[in-house]
Amino acid sequence: MRYPTVDQIRSAEQSTGLLDNGVLMGRAAHGLASAILNDLRASGGVYGRRAGLIVGSGDNGGDALYAGAILARRGVAVSALLLAPERAHHGGLAAFRAARGRVVRGFETTSGPLDVVVDGVVGIGGNGPLRPDAASAFAAAAADSPDARVVAVDLPSGVDADTGVVHDPAVRADLTVTFGVPRRAHVLAAPQCGRIVVVDIGLDEVPDDAGVTTLASLSDAEVGARWPIPGPTDDKYRQGVVGIVAGSAAYPGAALLCTGAAVAATSGMTRYAGPAASAVVARYPEVVVADEPGPVAGSGASGTDVAVAGSGASGTDVAVAGSAASGPAVTVAGKVQAWVVGPGFGTGEAALARLRTVLAADVPVLVDADGITLLARHRDLLAARSAPTLLTPHAGEFARLTGEPLAADRVGAVAACAADLGATVLLKGRATLIASPPGDVDGGAVLVNEAGSSWAATAGSGDALSGIVGALLATGLRPALAAAMGARAHSVAAHIAAGSPGAPIGASALVTAISDAIRLLRSKAG
Repeated sequence: MRYPTVDQIRSAEQSTGLLDNGVLMGRAAHGLASAILNDLRASGGVYGRRAGLIVGSGDNGGDALYAGAILARRGVAVSALLLAPERAHHGGLAAFRAARGRVVRGFETTSGPLDVVVDGVVGIGGNGPLRPDAASAFAAAAADSPDARVVAVDLPSGVDADTGVVHDPAVRADLTVTFGVPRRAHVLAAPQCGRIVVVDIGLDEVPDDAGVTTLASLSDAEVGARWPIPGPTDDKYRQGVVGIVAGSAAYPGAALLCTGAAVAATSGMTRYAGPAASAVVARYPEVVVADEPGPVAGSGASGTDVAVAGSGASGTDVAVAGSAASGPAVTVAGKVQAWVVGPGFGTGEAALARLRTVLAADVPVLVDADGITLLARHRDLLAARSAPTLLTPHAGEFARLTGEPLAADRVGAVAACAADLGATVLLKGRATLIASPPGDVDGGAVLVNEAGSSWAATAGSGDALSGIVGALLATGLRPALAAAMGARAHSVAAHIAAGSPGAPIGASALVTAISDAIRLLRSKAG
């Protein structure tokens, strides 16, 4: 699914030729009224229920007033508070009054509490927080009718349509009814929007614009259809071998969570190199571990006999080691098609040596956590990379990489970071964003995964995400696709682990649910 900008949506609306004659507004109003009626039916019926409209000027207010007229004709007692009476939509207000809707100065004049409050203030044209008069109206409605459902027309007022920035104050909706196509804020600020209903109003397809970063998401069915499964003659090497360099004495759990997630994500092979080898193999005996120091591996410049090598296609033999002069060595001998490096492995000289060696391998590398902190100090390590690199920072790590706080425009920020570093970047969050560098097959687009909840916001969850995505990288998937699919499986696993109606989970529970998440995603592929 694609999420166009406000300008792209307005262009598509104009191209229909139906904007000036009110046809689109009529379709929008009927869709809005239908969604509100369905919501009322789900909570006890329609006739005699009470709805309050908070109406601004312009088309958003017109949609609300026309919908209010339809509700009134269906037996709903509808009142409207006009924030700018002299600039209220003329046709909408006339229709509302003709249907015997009431214009009020405050909802305290209505007979009893409201069942629904409709936000028809600004919609996608809004910029900045609610103005004082609108904020006061919503506060008064909430005080008088605390149980009322809040329905936003197009977008909750106070939320930026393109960036998803939630200003203070802003409306928090239980239901958002939008028209034609979803807006970017619906996925970037999903908790503020509540349940989203998209009404078909006959918009033409919204075209891409040159110079505008495309924002898109993968459906569960698309993820399930693309998930790598063993072919009739595949062996473990053809299915992908991922190497994990994670964990330390302080954070041994990072190794277990990352490795366990990789084991669950694909059916090839997982190798582990690090200080937690005994714990890893005790928990996951199928993992191949190597915890003994070995020869220093690297390029000819290091004066070594063992080359760091590998091919994403064939998984050639690889030896990875840290310099004995820089700290404990990490050695893995065998076929590796992708590496994951960084979760919980420290930020000292020994960790830096491991990171240098892994990044010298000519296979895809995912860098997470402590590895990102080190990269922020040693960005030159990316310069010599020819194979794909995927970075998975949270907001704090992202700020270290870029040298400045995360901007309000997260889509623009992650795209700029990917371009600057020449790497695919996965920015973690409730809405996880994935951007590829220019020139990459996925360059120019940002993929988004809206988790649907915050159950995955728990210590160690990021280690598990790295394991899933790293395993997918080892199968040969492009970095952006592996990242988007892994993020979706990660969030579905969190939902499964939390259960219904939901309970707090630890990252270990999330890892345990990964296989069930993949089964669920594949079942939706048809």
